[in-house]
Amino acid sequence: MRPFTYERVTAPAAAVTAVSRAGTGAKYISGGTNLLDLMKLDIERPTHLVDISRLPLQKIEVLPDGGLRIGAQAANSDVAADVEVRTRYPVLSQALLAGASGQLRNKASVGGNLLQRTRCPYFYDTAARCNKREPGAGCAAIGGFNRIHAILGASDACIATHPSDMAVAMTALDAQIELLGADQRVRRVAIGDFHRLPGSTPNIETVLRPGEMITSVVLPPPPPGRQVYRKVRDRASYAFALVSVAAIVATDRGTIRAARVAFGGVAHKPWRSPEAEAALVGRPATMATFRAAADLAMAHAVGRGHNDFKIELAKRTLSRTLARAAEAG
Repeated sequence: MRPFTYERVTAPAAAVTAVSRAGTGAKYISGGTNLLDLMKLDIERPTHLVDISRLPLQKIEVLPDGGLRIGAQAANSDVAADVEVRTRYPVLSQALLAGASGQLRNKASVGGNLLQRTRCPYFYDTAARCNKREPGAGCAAIGGFNRIHAILGASDACIATHPSDMAVAMTALDAQIELLGADQRVRRVAIGDFHRLPGSTPNIETVLRPGEMITSVVLPPPPPGRQVYRKVRDRASYAFALVSVAAIVATDRGTIRAARVAFGGVAHKPWRSPEAEAALVGRPATMATFRAAADLAMAHAVGRGHNDFKIELAKRTLSRTLARAAEAG
């Protein structure tokens, strides 16, 4: 057991002030569904915890432009059940319900979901080499048992994947993340820019600045078309994705007019595929079109041995998901 101090705050400004004052060893804690596990395993070693679970950031509200703001402290289960989310952003509701168990969704927050860390087994094994856990140590997954690991955007330093289902759906929806900084200023970051690829510094996972805190996620007005989330995993519940796809397809008389495609389980971050989207627009909504788009989406995919199968699995998952989305898109 490593000693740490704890405080609870009730205002966002007080939260960022507390973390900034405590320095590099401070961490925000909300539901604790990931952080507490990591502390028990001696992977995360905070010296000070700032409890933000009671901040007034649970609201889900419709914006004047027709978009939606979701507070960072909203529980995953509450977001999935919200009538505006279910009717206007069903891909988000589907993704949330595909993640974890009901008990965890009741506790997990939107902000925490975005910041959860990889489930790479070598990251969790403190006896294994892991650049994400200990920079410069090496990556045991490369050359090891890497069945669940990345096929896109990886590097020689890290082939871990991001575990969130929710973030994949939000990527397809072009979400913006609102952040409150230590200087009390608010900035917005597109979700596609929020998570970083590993490069040579896989331990730096997001563009968050020291002391910054997620306060909300803003969804623009829903795009045209049918929204579908599909998750392929080893068992039907309480398992992380081998491959997941969020697809939004709008059709007109059998021709695709607009499309959005995002993958989960294949990269260090939710993976948007502009190549697949461009290949779909203006084409007939047929399996041949969907397969061609899938081939483009995986054109730069690289397997590491045990995870070679994920390339074909991703293609098939995308093709089937696009076909379902196009049925009434």
